[in-house]
Amino acid sequence: MQTNEPQTPPSSQNASSQPAGQEAKALAAELEQLRARLAELEASNAELRETVLREKAELENQRRRLHRDLEQARRFANEKLLGDLLPVYDNLERGLAAEGSDIAALREGIELTLKAMLKVAESHGLRPIDPLGEPLDPEKHHAVSMVEAPDQKPGTVVNVLQKGYVLNDRLVRPALVAVAKEP
Repeated sequence: MQTNEPQTPPSSQNASSQPAGQEAKALAAELEQLRARLAELEASNAELRETVLREKAELENQRRRLHRDLEQARRFANEKLLGDLLPVYDNLERGLAAEGSDIAALREGIELTLKAMLKVAESHGLRPIDPLGEPLDPEKHHAVSMVEAPDQKPGTVVNVLQKGYVLNDRLVRPALVAVAKEP
């Protein structure tokens, strides 16, 4: 008996199932490639995460070291200055321990000690401001009085009551001065 259904030849059945099989193999191969790529990316991600953690820890260690170094610098910032002042203190102590009442010798000792102290201060950047005869500079001088001085121009410093000081071009203390006023 014959049926009217078309019969597909056996070769055509294999041809239609073959592309589906190749497609499945291609998808399986692509899936394997994607899995391999995912594994690579996960490994790379883990490595980067570890690197970031190490760098973060190193940064924290550096921050701690810097904080410790700054604290030490603050604590010992004046070490050189104070070491340079020790001979001045020694001279003052020797002067106080001296016997006798020779005023001239005492005055000479005080003058030498003052010179030594000024030398130490200058070596560390401290300079006195002595504005006698200069025009008043409100940034460096503090006028505490005005006096008549017919031989001076008004606004000129005629008397320095207390010297001012500058440390490396920064005002530490203004000079206290008396200024000439108009007659």
